[in-house]
Amino acid sequence: MNILGLIPARYASTRFPGKPLAEIADKPMIQWVYERACEVFANVYVATDDQRIADAVTPFGGKYIMTSADHQSGTDRCAEALQIAQNQTGLTFGIVVNIQGDEPFIRPEQLKLVTEPFSNPKVQIATLVKPFEATDNIFNPNTPKVVVGANGNALYFSRSAIPFIRSAEQADWAKTNTFYKHIGLYAYRSNVLSEITKLQQSPLEKAESLEQLRWLENGYAIAVSVTNMETLAVDTPEDLERVREFAKSYLKGK
Repeated sequence: MNILGLIPARYASTRFPGKPLAEIADKPMIQWVYERACEVFANVYVATDDQRIADAVTPFGGKYIMTSADHQSGTDRCAEALQIAQNQTGLTFGIVVNIQGDEPFIRPEQLKLVTEPFSNPKVQIATLVKPFEATDNIFNPNTPKVVVGANGNALYFSRSAIPFIRSAEQADWAKTNTFYKHIGLYAYRSNVLSEITKLQQSPLEKAESLEQLRWLENGYAIAVSVTNMETLAVDTPEDLERVREFAKSYLKGK
């Protein structure tokens, strides 16, 4: 089964305009992500609506797909890019992996891990979670949490710390329960990707500002794989400085 790796990237960002082009060790962030994805997938494209990003992809030998500027989410952009990629290549892609363009040090092992659940033909969507460390702040609303069922599927995603531990003080919650942090990496069967982008925004999605809740509300199952590898997401200029420092040590170790 052919797998399509897509990296949605837009220039306009409220908190960090031009983020995909931010330099990390003399390379734009989007290049770091693209090169990681190419270690795993034979077909990788940056999906963008901005010529500045497209112009940054070409010099390092990357491939891009121009998409509409009207998309509200990376998932919507991936759905359009899938159709364009299939038309351009003549290939049929059974699985699409949505790779966050702001995680320059995503591990190839994690990219492989998110596709493994599709060996089960019933799996529709897959994502990753990571157990919180004892020193992590489980109450940070910018870090979505996930509750996972016994069958390995997500029960709920929230910006709140879930589950609520009634028998302990909040300061002790992380000691009494394993909390899972959502890693924003998705894989979908192609037909499911097409279906979920046609759904209307749901009440839970609007409340939490988490699009995956729309899929759960409409009856789609999201398989969860657990990784113990940390990721470094860049949401703000301050995050970028931390990633640049990490890059220095990373390159020294190669």
